[in-house]
Amino acid sequence: MTATSNGNDRPLLEVRDLRKYFHTPQGALHAVDGVSFHIRRGKTLGMVGESGCGKSTAGRAILRLHEPTSGTVFFDGVDVTAASRTRMHGLRSEMQMIFQDPYASLNPRKTVAGIIGEPLLIYGRVKDTDDYEAQVRELMKTVGLADRLYDAYPHELDGGRRQRIGVARALALNPRFIVCDEPVSALDVSIQAQILNLLGDLQDRFGLTYLFITHDLSVVKHISDDICVMYLGQLVEKAPAKTLFQEQVHPYTKALLSAIPIPRVGARKKRIVLQGEISSPVNPRPGCRFAPRCPLARDFCRITDPPLTEYAPGRLAACHRMDEILQGKIHIQEARG
Repeated sequence: MTATSNGNDRPLLEVRDLRKYFHTPQGALHAVDGVSFHIRRGKTLGMVGESGCGKSTAGRAILRLHEPTSGTVFFDGVDVTAASRTRMHGLRSEMQMIFQDPYASLNPRKTVAGIIGEPLLIYGRVKDTDDYEAQVRELMKTVGLADRLYDAYPHELDGGRRQRIGVARALALNPRFIVCDEPVSALDVSIQAQILNLLGDLQDRFGLTYLFITHDLSVVKHISDDICVMYLGQLVEKAPAKTLFQEQVHPYTKALLSAIPIPRVGARKKRIVLQGEISSPVNPRPGCRFAPRCPLARDFCRITDPPLTEYAPGRLAACHRMDEILQGKIHIQEARG
């Protein structure tokens, strides 16, 4: 199987019907269930949703840190899911990951230099000791780590510096694509801004392509070109970032964005409070998984899965009542009936 387009017009990353199930005593947990999207070269796709919706699992499955249950992932036209172990070793130098926890993802027994330089050694990218040190120090400089930290250990540093180590390690092999798995969620707000600015600068400088996974909607708005929204393992909406924040189609997206606080004294906004129980991702029944919490759900919503449908260029949503919503005939604030 080959990708559908060639050259620079082809997306750098294309995900088709990706699924990852985990076996539990109760049955198969559908962590990622039929996810499809693509990311253009040098762009950022933000992936948002509640904790447990499958965002991080999707990112790990793309890199085959979790082996996908089914589906295909193309990286620059190469089928990652069908790649041999030897081929994957080469691909991993071009596909890297920045992890959420800037302490747990670092080896506490290694120094800053040892952590950043390890990929260089594994892939034979250094000529000698002097070359190794020069490359590590250049990477440290690139991410804003002082030279004096070369022999420091992770426990001696704050969260922001630890995460800069993770960023430097991801950059060591000159990748083209990086999965950013909630890279700022464990950091203080002021440090978050520094890391986000760093990621933006690195993208401009090296032409990097990002999948930016987060539950923080205010963060994803500013760093993403496009945003996709996940709910219980499935994509429910995808649109350009600015467009999504101006107009939402899926009821879940509307409720999610209504929860963003307004950073202004005395400011008020109407929040959509969802009622009902969250569906179980273990052996899920047919039908829309958001239906038990959706104020617009009808009987047919609980029977058939809504397809992710493109209703405008670059804009997709999965809702049985999408046409009525687009025509303004119904609104999320309506009572369930």
